Amino acid sequence: MSMTQTAQLAVDNARRGYEAFAKGDLEAIKSLVAPGARIHVSGRSAVSGEYSGPDGFLSWLGKVFELSGGTAKADVHDIIASDDHLIVLSTGSAERNGKKLELQQVQVSHVDSEGRLAESWFLTTDEHAAEEFWA
Repeated sequence: MSMTQTAQLAVDNARRGYEAFAKGDLEAIKSLVAPGARIHVSGRSAVSGEYSGPDGFLSWLGKVFELSGGTAKADVHDIIASDDHLIVLSTGSAERNGKKLELQQVQVSHVDSEGRLAESWFLTTDEHAAEEFWA
């Protein structure tokens, strides 16, 4: 089955975004987030919460990089998309204060007609480990 143009844009944007994240190039991610986007990061840790728009998304990523000393990584396993949705499956890892974290993550998003994030939920398979790590 072939992918629609919007779904392909969403996949391409997600790949570019995760590649930019791997390089620590947060500004490159800005154009991949729709104006007015809402970002939801699960849990009750120092990086959890609600973030708005491209600048809010970058502030969250900046906080992740700052608190992990730039060690945060996301190893993408798969990206699935339709005209309206994007799902990214990855393994997240980071080091902080002598501790190491590695867990499975899921990003579930609504995308706009340009394949940009319009609303996103970032979830992990072990909230307790994440909260303890980022505390």
